[in-house]
Amino acid sequence: MAHKMSIFDEQYRVVAIDGDRLHIRGILSGNILTIINPEPAVPLTHSDYPPGKLIALSDPSIVPPN
Repeated sequence: MAHKMSIFDEQYRVVAIDGDRLHIRGILSGNILTIINPEPAVPLTHSDYPPGKLIALSDPSIVPPN
């Protein structure tokens, strides 16, 4: 039985920032995801997320609460 890959199993490259949206592409799948900034008071910047930067997503359901 094949393991179904989740979005948290893959690494992504930054494609672009469009206002409060971060567009990323999966390295293996090629899927494009758009992440909406949950904290508009802290804007996304090109210096933090330059095109081509490699990132990974973390699963918020496994992060212990504060």
